[in-house]
Amino acid sequence: MNKTGPREVEVVVVGAGQAGLSSAYHLRRAGYEPDRDFVVLDHSPRPGGAWQFRWPSLTYGKVHCMHALPGRELTGADDSLPSSEVIGAYFAEYEDAFGLRVHRPVEVSAVREGPRGRLWVESSEGMWAARALINATGTWDRPFWPRYPGQETFRGRQLHTADYPGPLEFAGQRVVVVGGGTSGVQHLMEIAEVAAETTWVTRRPPLFREGPFDAARGREAVARVEERVRRGLPPQSVVSVTGLPMTAAMERARATGVLERLPMFDRITPAGVTWADGRGVDADVIVWATGFRAAIDHLAPLRLRESGGGIRVEGTRAARDPRVHLVGYGPSASTIGANRAGREAVREIRTLLTEPGDGITGGPGSHHVDSPSQHAVAAAV
Repeated sequence: MNKTGPREVEVVVVGAGQAGLSSAYHLRRAGYEPDRDFVVLDHSPRPGGAWQFRWPSLTYGKVHCMHALPGRELTGADDSLPSSEVIGAYFAEYEDAFGLRVHRPVEVSAVREGPRGRLWVESSEGMWAARALINATGTWDRPFWPRYPGQETFRGRQLHTADYPGPLEFAGQRVVVVGGGTSGVQHLMEIAEVAAETTWVTRRPPLFREGPFDAARGREAVARVEERVRRGLPPQSVVSVTGLPMTAAMERARATGVLERLPMFDRITPAGVTWADGRGVDADVIVWATGFRAAIDHLAPLRLRESGGGIRVEGTRAARDPRVHLVGYGPSASTIGANRAGREAVREIRTLLTEPGDGITGGPGSHHVDSPSQHAVAAAV
């Protein structure tokens, strides 16, 4: 912890996944220096963002649309290696190539209003005082667990995608997979190869997409997600509105009955799950592939949420505070979206930091901030 008051920078970037590294890259291109003008704080133990926590059976060849970070392509990757290994190494090399000097592991606990228009970022390595914040914390740290009657009585094992270990632990077991997204389908298909029995349940009929996904369809999907965040509603994933691309492996799974979907059950029993019409399935394991929510609790002191439960965002800027930008949130949650959003956020922050009249002037390389004691003296005078 720093004992002499907050360290001052122009911008704090929270998170070093795709969104955070893209933002840091564009800050460097704009003339901002790491550890002088901006700092990147990442809670993960090593480079790789959320990818470092992916299950071993998710090889790089199975990754859906991993877009390269700006300024440096990912080339020559072995499709048979775990995605966590490939992308982790790529992110590490990227951080080094551009000298981004990511601070890790650092937990950010809160962002608050500070003196003279500064944002105070409370972290496990001390306090930072910034004129702007780029929040790039993603969703991996907030797995969503639905609640169903009888859930606490289940005698088997329950786990979420965030803790998924790969298929081998389910050999010979009866497994219920919950969720109609990419992860749910991937879990289901590989578990079905070793399990005694699999059952797939989803709240809504899964949407499979056949044929090319052109630019017009992509823009339409992003616009639908963007509309939610403009209204202050919690964002949906882009995949939830684009549908799942029908692959050859999915075609085979559908032909063999693996992708036979049942509606959501009504109750969990000690032995499995049941429906209101009397149907039931015995299970040893329930895998909740039910997605994640935005990890933004540390922003709560700024009161950015709307009555709908989300943060209303205009582009990447929080509508309630132009100093705060959310990259990798809502329409920028895809890898290509995060790259574009990082560039947009930095462009807006440069404009903000060069505007006169905020009581704090200067651009890259300019430093000035009041400590708490200085602020108190000024107030008393």
